[in-house]
Amino acid sequence: MLQLRDVHVGYGRTAVVHGVDLEVPTGSVVAVMGHNGAGKTTLLRAAVGLLPVRAGTVLLDGHDVTRWRPHRRVRAGLAYVPQGQQSFGQLTARENLQLVADVQGAAGARRVDDALDLFPALRGLLGRRAGLLSGGQRQQLAIARALVTGPRLIVLDEPTEGIQPSVVAEIEDAIVQLAATGGLSVLLVEQHVGFALAASSRYSVLESGRVTATGAGGAEREADVRAAMAL
Repeated sequence: MLQLRDVHVGYGRTAVVHGVDLEVPTGSVVAVMGHNGAGKTTLLRAAVGLLPVRAGTVLLDGHDVTRWRPHRRVRAGLAYVPQGQQSFGQLTARENLQLVADVQGAAGARRVDDALDLFPALRGLLGRRAGLLSGGQRQQLAIARALVTGPRLIVLDEPTEGIQPSVVAEIEDAIVQLAATGGLSVLLVEQHVGFALAASSRYSVLESGRVTATGAGGAEREADVRAAMAL
């Protein structure tokens, strides 16, 4: 679904990502892990078109999208949930979802229902302003809002950052369910190693902008990943 081939990205004169190769097969969850400053968010921003790629190629469903603007990638089936549980704080949870649903035509209402089925706790909070929700609730709302666009690939940046453990488990279950039943591909950047491996089918470790380890996901890989991240 998504392929990054020898991708180089940076800011000004500073190179941050150096020749990264990464593949997210259709219907799979791929986790990218690494310490702060490893280049994980920079890599995601390049994948979704928010940062230009200095060299290399980004392919989405077999199409070269390296020079496509973000809105064109969204229309092609990509959704991005950045760090920080972002929402329109003065709007209710329902209005946050409706903003996206209104431009989706007849499919919009159905997608809202599907997203709420995935995060049922939000149903009782639809009339509450998003700014008054807990961090975990806002994160669920941010993911639900992205799903209303009807993506085939969703990119999640640190979805468990600052969130209570009970909600982390709910988000993990949702990610696994999406990939297993909806055919949705997921690219996940995460520092929570246990969560990332439990949710993913493949992982890559990023260090100083380079991939230093890859492998199959699964909780049994945690020692291997922690060893790779300690290098």
